[in-house]
Amino acid sequence: MSLNKVLLIGNVGKDPDVRYFDNGQAVANFPLATSERGYTLANGTVIPERTDWHNIVVRRDQVAFVEKWVRKGSGLYVEGKIRTRSYDDPNGVKRYVTEIHADRIEFYNTGSRPADANTTASTTVTPQPAATPQAGASSTPIYAQPSASPQQPATTAEGAPEDDLPF
Repeated sequence: MSLNKVLLIGNVGKDPDVRYFDNGQAVANFPLATSERGYTLANGTVIPERTDWHNIVVRRDQVAFVEKWVRKGSGLYVEGKIRTRSYDDPNGVKRYVTEIHADRIEFYNTGSRPADANTTASTTVTPQPAATPQAGASSTPIYAQPSASPQQPATTAEGAPEDDLPF
């Protein structure tokens, strides 16, 4: 048995590059930075912060989400598979590229960057499944959409608004 699974939490290094193909398929690519804090050993040796960069590749229906919402500096949780490919550069030298092919992407507050004042509240909300699919329904997750009108508060028999206060 084998398993190829990668879990990353980090910050997007630049706005995603989205490409569309003639067959209607799309792919998005962006770099993701993950960092380990620096520290000082008991003997006084200082270990600096270490940042690793990962090439993220997104395909299928997640491309639209990435194109619309993901920007440089966004904190993301990425789940996927690690893949390595090779190519020959213009000088004939064989080059290798390691990529993370994302299966799942969610916003995540990494705490390393303050919230951007220009970002709307809806961009920081992580999509949550709306309900369990009915038997025979598609297994594709359905995400809750914000309602157009707020819910009315529950009322008591006298018509007064009901509160949730314990006293």
